Amino acid sequence: MDIFLNGKARPCASGDTPLSVIHEHHLKPEEVVVEINGKIISRGQFGQTAFKPGDRVEILHFVGGG
Repeated sequence: MDIFLNGKARPCASGDTPLSVIHEHHLKPEEVVVEINGKIISRGQFGQTAFKPGDRVEILHFVGGG
């Protein structure tokens, strides 16, 4: 199935979750915000929320600097 990750179509397996994508991209869950279809998902739900075909997912990574 396909989802849209940060505006681009991306294949994913049944059962994939935001946590699996976060780990795939070598990100830390505590440093990102995940939005699915316009709704922010709590960090506690990252590993429990399975994607559905056509989901629009935004993963925002915090970057510090000065």
